[in-house]
Amino acid sequence: MARNNKRERPSDETIAEAMRIAKSNQRPGQTKEQTKLIAQGIQKGIDQYKKQQKMKARERDKRRKKEISGDTSMLHHGNQKEITASRDTQRKHSLLPWVLLAVSWAAFSGYILLFDH
Repeated sequence: MARNNKRERPSDETIAEAMRIAKSNQRPGQTKEQTKLIAQGIQKGIDQYKKQQKMKARERDKRRKKEISGDTSMLHHGNQKEITASRDTQRKHSLLPWVLLAVSWAAFSGYILLFDH
């Protein structure tokens, strides 16, 4: 699909917000034209940020729709990796307390044997 690359005019609130920010950061002796240029730069930054957020939202929607639509092979494969990773983590976590218990009992026994006269 070919898109029309027509340059869109920024919204009035974006222009007003950019001008408000530029005026709040205005330096003494700065001309109105310089302030307008700064406002245009801020406006471009706001527009770019909005575009990035729209792209991220589209990607999230695509992923969500793909999950909902029943792409089960991808979901199954992804879930399988998560299950395996959680099992490995769970094993590590369940082994750690027992190792610590054994070490503490061994240290306690060694202390009793050495210093109990």
